Amino acid sequence: MYSINEVAAICDVTAHTLRFYDKEGLLPFVGRNGAGNRVFSERDLNIVKFICCLKNTGMPIKEIKRYIELGMKGEDTAATRRDMILEHRKDVLRQMDELKKSLTIIDLKVAFYDAYKVGFHDEQ
Repeated sequence: MYSINEVAAICDVTAHTLRFYDKEGLLPFVGRNGAGNRVFSERDLNIVKFICCLKNTGMPIKEIKRYIELGMKGEDTAATRRDMILEHRKDVLRQMDELKKSLTIIDLKVAFYDAYKVGFHDEQ
């Protein structure tokens, strides 16, 4: 079992973020110990890692919540969840394509400044 602080460290988020996710309904599967503190199983940790992946790749909280809610309903929702993830995958690929194009423009600007810097030093 993991504490909220351990899960936060593993997932590179804050405990506050995990509490927010819980408040937003993203962690309905997480249990609590006798003192009322959240305790995470290995399975819970893996789900939280996936939630963080979805969030980091731009899926809105509302969609993540829908995905989690479907998961809580069981295997009958697997096809719908798969479709959601496939659609998100398309979005991630579009983002990657846009980032590659932007990186090319940035690299051209760096090359411009590198050439400028070389020319600038040659004149001095």
